Amino acid sequence: MANNLSVPDEVIISKIYLIRGMKVIIDRDLAELYGVETRRLREQVKRNSDRFPLNFMFQLSEDETNSMVSQNAIPSKQHLGGYMPYVFTEHGVLMLANVLKSEKAMQMSIYIIEIFVRLREMLLTHKDILLKLEELENQVMQNSGDIMRIFSALKQLLIPPDEPRTPIGFKVKGKN
Repeated sequence: MANNLSVPDEVIISKIYLIRGMKVIIDRDLAELYGVETRRLREQVKRNSDRFPLNFMFQLSEDETNSMVSQNAIPSKQHLGGYMPYVFTEHGVLMLANVLKSEKAMQMSIYIIEIFVRLREMLLTHKDILLKLEELENQVMQNSGDIMRIFSALKQLLIPPDEPRTPIGFKVKGKN
């Protein structure tokens, strides 16, 4: 599939953002990937608004748009043409390809969804690794507490006692 579309995975991955706890792609980026104008994409979404519930697509707020501009995800607010951008989740990407009804959009949406799935699988793999690291960290923290107690005991052994010790050994009678 990737050979037909000639878009590297990294390009698509770089266009996926985490907004409101969901992985999404901005309408402008999807239009570019699908080979249509952003205006046409928005028209089709408005004509088929019943196919795009909030878990498929939503419009960014002013603050979210400003944040995207500050992260250089969007060049500037003027670049948007006065509109707040729409963003599409994994499900919205597929639905959008259905309403655009172009072969390129359908192929690209399948490719994008495959990347979403791979990202989710990588996240699960990393989650297992993070759990193991957390276990190791807990063990190290417990061990470091034990090590600190050992060092404290060693320091006490190195400090000479303040009171004189009574001599030990044989005592000869008649001598002090």
